[in-house]
Amino acid sequence: MAFGRLERTKGPQPMSDINMTPLVDVMLVLVVIFILTAPLLSSSIPLDLPKTDAAQSQSAPQFVTLVVDKSGHIFLDNQPVTVAELAVQLAVAADQNPGTEVQLRADTTVPYGRVVEVMGVAQKAGLNKIGFVAQPPTPQ
Repeated sequence: MAFGRLERTKGPQPMSDINMTPLVDVMLVLVVIFILTAPLLSSSIPLDLPKTDAAQSQSAPQFVTLVVDKSGHIFLDNQPVTVAELAVQLAVAADQNPGTEVQLRADTTVPYGRVVEVMGVAQKAGLNKIGFVAQPPTPQ
């Protein structure tokens, strides 16, 4: 009879790996929270696009009307002006009342760059309240 040692099986080893499931769950929850809150953090200019049901005429205590027609010409209170004249007249309006609102009416075919240029002139003059004017859609 041969007497020998019995083979011992090793017991369970301690787990040395990191469990990634809770980490992934927490990261996904954070991503969802950031996705939901990101639009709320950015400030935007109130914009009424042409031909909407929401376009209502709102009366402001004091305002100036700024129009940009199809060809890109600028009109301030129905008087044609150049960009330099516009800057001077808007600065005068801002000095008289800093709360003056600029009601911007731009044709739908006007390039975006021209509208931004006009908005920039108004902001440099000190008029930061700019409202976009739109028309309600025509009933069919």
